[in-house]
Amino acid sequence: MLREPVTSVVDAIAGGMSGNTGRYEKRLSDLTGLYADADAHEALVRSTSDPVVYDVEDFKPGTHSGDLIYGVTRMNPGRIGREYFLTRGHIHAKADRPEIYYGQKGRGLMQLESPEGETRIVEIGPQTICYVPPFWIHRSINVGAEDLVMVFAYPSDSGQDYGIIENSNGMRHRVYATDTGGWELVENTAYTPRSSEIARGLMKTYA
Repeated sequence: MLREPVTSVVDAIAGGMSGNTGRYEKRLSDLTGLYADADAHEALVRSTSDPVVYDVEDFKPGTHSGDLIYGVTRMNPGRIGREYFLTRGHIHAKADRPEIYYGQKGRGLMQLESPEGETRIVEIGPQTICYVPPFWIHRSINVGAEDLVMVFAYPSDSGQDYGIIENSNGMRHRVYATDTGGWELVENTAYTPRSSEIARGLMKTYA
């Protein structure tokens, strides 16, 4: 059966879109354990009203193969210690599925990590498309002074695996703010590399 075409209008200022079928948000307390300075994170949660760090609106036609999920993510600017606000990050449950992000507003980074622990950084600004290839773990980071707004799209049957980052005690590198207003990569001293068996398993082809 043919599906009907759908139109969604993106609000690049507010960070949302029309025609969405779902919406969720992550508050500061939902990101416990992600930051190196856990005390600073806890203190900020206590001293604020537990603000929303990022929210997502999406259109999901289903979970079957051969279709796309798309949406808009909006992230507040902010820092915990020297680390910027960021998303939890994930790899696709079907790890051979790719994703694209299209910058609408703000200044951000896409932090990517291979199953073997290699790190790549893609800078995202307005009208910038970031292609996340299959098999890469990825998370978004807002390194600017305003909201980071991005459109995304990925195959409907991709799924998300958030545990891969938790099981390694975070990603291999952390992104820290510098004294000159830029950013730098710093080794995550708590990082636990994945075994070769796990890495090879992630690289297998999915149906």
